[in-house]
Amino acid sequence: MTATTFAARTGGSRQLAGTGTLLRFALRRDRVMIPVWVAVNALMVLSMPSSLKTLYATQADRADLIHQLSTNASLRALIGPVFDDNFGALTAWRVGVYAGALAAVTSLLVVVRHTRDEEESGRQELLSSGMVGRRAPLTAGLLAAAVANAALALLITAGLATYGAAGALLFALGIFGVGMVFATMAAIIAQLTESARLARGLTAAVLGAAFFLRAAGDSATTDGSSILTWLSPLGWLENTRAFADNHAWVLLLFIAATAVQAAAAYTLAGRRDIGMSFLPTRPGPAQGKLASAGALAWRLQRGSVLGWSIGFFLAGVIYGGLTDGAADLVGNNKQAREMFERMGGHAALTDAFLASTIGLMGLIAALYVVASVLRLNGEETSARAEPLLAAAVGRLRWAAGHLTIAFGGAALLMLLTGLGFAAGYGKKLGPILGACLVQVPAIWVIGAVAVLLYGLLPRAATAAWGVAGAVLLIGWVGPALNLPQTLLDISPFGHLPKMPGGEMAWTPVLILTALAVALVAAGLVGLRRRDMTT
Repeated sequence: MTATTFAARTGGSRQLAGTGTLLRFALRRDRVMIPVWVAVNALMVLSMPSSLKTLYATQADRADLIHQLSTNASLRALIGPVFDDNFGALTAWRVGVYAGALAAVTSLLVVVRHTRDEEESGRQELLSSGMVGRRAPLTAGLLAAAVANAALALLITAGLATYGAAGALLFALGIFGVGMVFATMAAIIAQLTESARLARGLTAAVLGAAFFLRAAGDSATTDGSSILTWLSPLGWLENTRAFADNHAWVLLLFIAATAVQAAAAYTLAGRRDIGMSFLPTRPGPAQGKLASAGALAWRLQRGSVLGWSIGFFLAGVIYGGLTDGAADLVGNNKQAREMFERMGGHAALTDAFLASTIGLMGLIAALYVVASVLRLNGEETSARAEPLLAAAVGRLRWAAGHLTIAFGGAALLMLLTGLGFAAGYGKKLGPILGACLVQVPAIWVIGAVAVLLYGLLPRAATAAWGVAGAVLLIGWVGPALNLPQTLLDISPFGHLPKMPGGEMAWTPVLILTALAVALVAAGLVGLRRRDMTT
């Protein structure tokens, strides 16, 4: 489709007037979020080859790994099949699915933030009263997502080029493709729904379905040839076979899906009024039943809590089911055994695997607590908090409702994770629950940092994502890179006892809990004293 044809079909260039200005504005607003998400994803990918060289240094080690994957359907479902034993192909196997999923999450957040979020807050109506075309906001949101994915693709291509330039470029373009498929999917859903939260939730649900289809397909075959795998964009990514057969033609699937979805999103955007949606919203009760600020906070966040809870429980079931196969995968590989023990403590390999994966779930739960705390910032900047606080509701009582859900929800997620692990593994319910709940104080510290930033420096509140991203990176990549313990100790998770298998140490748990309380108190003092955003 030529540019002239595209302009004609979208109503001419006037429909896109102001796109450049909106794009610059979007990138300025996301100057923290996009670099953090891109950096975390890029470092996760680029740190993997050195880790793999340590774990599988010899040809025999790599051959044994491929044999174990060919006979272990559960591990293929979790990570995917491997198509060659060179370090480029092993890197694409080990992190490809997760790098693609992370790119998809970044894309959907960016697109919804600059489309439906703007309409829901009323800012888009104000902008559209000026020289802004009807489809300019959607175009700016998609271009912002494209910038984020392109930056990630460039970093991956440059970082992995030494393992094969063609493979590195193909792998990077595959991840870019996954990101853009879900960017355009989010653009469609943003036209269908009236709520930004619902748009994010539905797009995330589509991503979860894509992961499930790929996992089901990969568990059934050893070469990614299942029809279920081909129904998922994450399956397309692995079937590019980067650094192995280099199936560049698979990129045509990403191009076609992105083009079709973008056309659908543009068509829908031109047929509705600002602030409206194609899916009707259900009317509320004639009389309100929310008796407190806490009840309102629960009403606003219950969908998020439910979605995260289901995801954590299912992840626990999956990881629990893999526990018995962990020893088979590691086998006699001394380096792999040492890495698991470094992440999970010097205990039996099964306990070390449980401790390391439970620790990973704790790191991900830190993202939930930051998102939940920053809901306060969203309510304030969208002017929804102002009329509430103008009534007989104090700032502390208003904040307490959201913080109870944030910190209580984090504890609930880890409890459900423990139940999921126990259900999947079928053993050690008590020790596994204890290991999961031990993560809670460290998660609370990350949430407390978000409260502190919001209370004292509301314009810098989104920097809490940077803190959570840095902690995730240290905990995920640090042990694999054999980073010094002093660097690992920057993260609050580095001070927790390694359970199950290790000895319980109450001192760091109590210190982290006290630190979280102190940071929250300082943030609430700042919130009480400063002016609210108007």
